[in-house]
Amino acid sequence: MPTLTTDMILVMMMIGVAVFLFIVEWVRVDVVAILMMVTLPLLHLVTPAQAFSGLSSNAVVSIIAVIIIGAGLDKTGVVNRLVGPILKVAGNSQSRIIIFISLTVAGISSFMQNIGAAALFLPAVQRISKNLHIPIGKLLMPIGFSAILGGTVTLVGSSPLILLNDLMIPFKLKPFGLFDVTPVGLALVAAGIACFVFFGRFILPGGGKTEEAGPAAEERAEENHVMDELGRPWELTTPEDFTHYREPVTVDSLRRRYLVNVVGVVEPPDFKVMGPAPEQEIRSGVDLVVYGQEKDVRRMASEEGMELKDELTVFKGELADHASGTVEAVVAPRSNLAGKTLNQVDLADRFQVAPLAVYRQGVVYRAELGDLPLRVGDALLLHGTWKRLELLHAEGNLLFTTPLDADQLRPEKAVFAGIWLAVALIMVIVFKIQLSVCLMTGALGMIITRVLSVDEAYQAVDWRTVFLLAGLIPLGIATEKTGAAAWIAHTVLGAIGTVEPIVLLAVIGLLATVFTLVISNVGATVLLVPLVVNMAIAANADPRMAALVVGLATSNSFILPTHQVNALYMGPGRYKSVDFMKAGTVVSIIFLVVMIAMLYLFY
Repeated sequence: MPTLTTDMILVMMMIGVAVFLFIVEWVRVDVVAILMMVTLPLLHLVTPAQAFSGLSSNAVVSIIAVIIIGAGLDKTGVVNRLVGPILKVAGNSQSRIIIFISLTVAGISSFMQNIGAAALFLPAVQRISKNLHIPIGKLLMPIGFSAILGGTVTLVGSSPLILLNDLMIPFKLKPFGLFDVTPVGLALVAAGIACFVFFGRFILPGGGKTEEAGPAAEERAEENHVMDELGRPWELTTPEDFTHYREPVTVDSLRRRYLVNVVGVVEPPDFKVMGPAPEQEIRSGVDLVVYGQEKDVRRMASEEGMELKDELTVFKGELADHASGTVEAVVAPRSNLAGKTLNQVDLADRFQVAPLAVYRQGVVYRAELGDLPLRVGDALLLHGTWKRLELLHAEGNLLFTTPLDADQLRPEKAVFAGIWLAVALIMVIVFKIQLSVCLMTGALGMIITRVLSVDEAYQAVDWRTVFLLAGLIPLGIATEKTGAAAWIAHTVLGAIGTVEPIVLLAVIGLLATVFTLVISNVGATVLLVPLVVNMAIAANADPRMAALVVGLATSNSFILPTHQVNALYMGPGRYKSVDFMKAGTVVSIIFLVVMIAMLYLFY
């Protein structure tokens, strides 16, 4: 067994610091990775060249290219073209819809980042739920889990698998090919979908029958929608003495007292303010339009002496369907809005958009909106003109469940997007060129043929993920270089004793699953691959299979809504953490069993 050295202790301390910061989230994960990148050479655990080698690594460049290719597929509306044929085949059957959409999402996820595939299908699934009266909670979780599982089908489907070959270089192990993981990945996808088809009624929120239709199902589906919490628009006129002998009445005070949302108000002499700010004062003898339930609006009109109109008159044009509307949007995983309150975001002044409600983990927030810090996955109900909503959508911090930018899509470029994806894959499969070169060729081709502009390509890249990868790669180098991985491996093996290789792989899969629930899948991969390779070598098992188990098992992230896809779907699906625990535990167990069984059969 290797002798414990000072450098080993320092490396293990750095791993401990990284894991601790990942869990407590005092700083962002990419900042933690950059901290590792800078600190390791200062401690002389890696050379400066090794510290920054991650920025030019095959894995990081491949991920940048995959994201750009995915953005090109999104911009050309390829996904929208797939939804129609799927619905024709699936009909009105909930089970068939889950099967066909999940297979499609998994297929797309196998060649692009799974969060991208999940985001692409969110608006389509929302529309399917509404049109077919299927509760959204019974659709999104199976589809989201399939997006995660789809990342195991090819070597470019998820960041851990893209990273895997780079992490195996120090051990001089044979690299994996693009489709070496496909048999295992396909089995995992099939098992995940089958789990929801056969056991969905028991593990999905709501329970009961899964093929309901008719008025009862429609009523439950509509109860599941935030919009029903807010009623409809009502127009009122304030009395002439409304502001006499009292404190100013503001938009925010009306929301807090009566649970109504003012979306438009007339400023004397005749200026209409749409999406008024929370501090906007409501004056005497003016018209205003609000969203609210009838009982709340009538109570406000009675107590405030307002005249409630039978129909919209002053704001009829502004609230016409072609001019404005109410949409639901989700705080995106990379959103700059996360952690900020709606008062800090200031949607009213910047976009003239009125927030009506926030849905989070089974709770609808309607009164204290301004002071509520937003989280990734929160579903926001917003009202505004379509033009203003399009501007907000273009900012990229919110994922709209209504495709507001349909006229900005480039369907005429769909053929080029498909051609360049095919070119990249052919280069990998036929010509055996390095993965990063192949994928970047496809990304560059999309830019040259104007599927995307250069600026759009830059904006599409998740630079947080890039620096997370680049910063953690030197930590993996240090773990192997100092012998810390070998020391930990021998210590673990000494604790569990002599076991069969298949049992060792199962232990590694369970360890990777636990790690990926508390830290990012990239972080778990970087930390565990050097460790498990050394464990396998010491136990006379196949080190390549040990590394592959880590690359696959770090996608086994279903029990908690910590995975980006789960966080994205949590708000729109009206899920609570317990919903993920219930379904995720079952899927996680099936994942481990199927993965180990397939590795045993094929490798």
